[in-house]
Amino acid sequence: MHLEILMSLPSPILITNAKILTMDPAAPRAEALLLKDGKIAAIGSRSDVEALATPGTRIIDAGGSTVLPGLSENHLHLFSGSAELDHLQLKGIQGFDALKMAAQAYAADMPDEVVLFGQGADYTILGGDERVTRHHLDRIIPDRPFAIFAPDHHTAWANTPALELAGLLHGKQLGPGNEVVMGEDGLASGELREMEAFGPLQSAAGFDRYRLGLATGGEPDPYPTGAEFEKDISVMRRGLDYCARHGFTSLQCMDGNLYQLELLAEIEKRDGFLPLRVRIPFHLKNFMPLSMLEKASKMAETYNSDFLSSGTVKMFYDGVLDSWTAIMVEPYANKPESTGGESLFTPDEMKAAAIEIDRRGLQIAVHAIGDGAVRAVLDGYEAARTANGPRDSRHRVEHVEVIHPADIHRFAELGAIASMQPPHPPGSMGLPLEPTVSMIGRERWPYSYAWRTLKDAGAHIPFASDWPVSPIDPLEGIEAAITRKKWQDSDPDQSFTLMEAIAAYTVEGAYAEFAEDRKGMLKQGYFADVTILDADMEATAPEEIHTIRPAAVICGGRVTFEA
Repeated sequence: MHLEILMSLPSPILITNAKILTMDPAAPRAEALLLKDGKIAAIGSRSDVEALATPGTRIIDAGGSTVLPGLSENHLHLFSGSAELDHLQLKGIQGFDALKMAAQAYAADMPDEVVLFGQGADYTILGGDERVTRHHLDRIIPDRPFAIFAPDHHTAWANTPALELAGLLHGKQLGPGNEVVMGEDGLASGELREMEAFGPLQSAAGFDRYRLGLATGGEPDPYPTGAEFEKDISVMRRGLDYCARHGFTSLQCMDGNLYQLELLAEIEKRDGFLPLRVRIPFHLKNFMPLSMLEKASKMAETYNSDFLSSGTVKMFYDGVLDSWTAIMVEPYANKPESTGGESLFTPDEMKAAAIEIDRRGLQIAVHAIGDGAVRAVLDGYEAARTANGPRDSRHRVEHVEVIHPADIHRFAELGAIASMQPPHPPGSMGLPLEPTVSMIGRERWPYSYAWRTLKDAGAHIPFASDWPVSPIDPLEGIEAAITRKKWQDSDPDQSFTLMEAIAAYTVEGAYAEFAEDRKGMLKQGYFADVTILDADMEATAPEEIHTIRPAAVICGGRVTFEA
């Protein structure tokens, strides 16, 4: 349904006949709860809470289904993900013929697109070890610019017209960690690694506004007005609606700029409320002087409400495994001459940035995939603690796909958060095992996507999807976390229990944004943020959890989605 616009405080809501998992250790289960004035007014037994209902209270009978604290998506890219909903979706497409059929049908439906974009193309979409080139894509669409992106959004493949449009056919000098891969004929092969490489193509297509928060951390120039601004408002609304219908009440975005905050503030002004609580970071790029962090501080000061906030600085340290751009301590198993691409920050630059961000009292969140990158980021956090003194900083490391065993204990010691994604391990949610597991190497398998290992060592583990890199559905994420399989019998079991997985989308998400005193649990006085499911989650087989859907979502006491 469309988000309902209510300019005043919502009417009280009684949720009853429910199997409520409160996530509150002091009272873990309840049967009913009463929401009033944006807060939880009462929670407990059905008879006790129903007695508190007054005339005008809306009653929602949960029918014995599970009710949870409002779910928190703890790492996503809201603006670009919203815009990409119009692109060709390639998840599950395998083989040249299937790609050709899907792409040509999409092209016929989109006659006016400057560039035809596809999203979610697996690195092995052609099968085996064959990598996509411009020649493959030319055979599919020879006369229009066409490019497809890997699910991780760190690699794109473009056809010849697209490379010509972006001025990339003859290559381009780029910054560390970015590459226009060249072919033996002296022309671009079509593979574009990292944002500086494919950014010119997105810019030529007019898509760069939606990627600015990731690509440059800067603002649109010229600033959108009129129809362009209204289009961006519409895109942002579509993303908010998409997140609400998947059960979320809180979003921690990992791409950001001031423009995104201004769009969300405009929606809140027009409607009188936001349908989700949204946190937007400042993005520090390696070409920025540290003096740019003054902007991050101003964003945090200006936007600090319960519904719209800043206060986090996002960075990228490395790339991804599948393009050999993640930084490893030891060489890749299938590329013994390489420990990865160039890091986007040097270790000394990482330390200097961490010290200055921490000095300003801001939170840091750094993309670090390889064990070498994770180590460098933790070194930065340690340098900040040494320079500025210990504080409850809750600095984050995003993804932690491989960790060196010597660094496992450092998360708890530094109070750092390991932000991890159940959809990401090879073999999860339909992802192929190859080529990733062979790139990592058997010796590192026990330390790859090591959620359980890090949790047992005392780290806080919030879960997320990294949407649009992976499907946003938290029910699929919970299923992936509890059904996680080993790659070899000798590997440690990294799976979570059902309650641990739910906690990673609720209480751990609240902890990651310093809000555990007011959300993440269903508890009297906490925010009236609730996700009502359409089934009893505990009675559902683990491998069937993905079939459960949100029946209703309530944020701040307002119904933001109803099935």
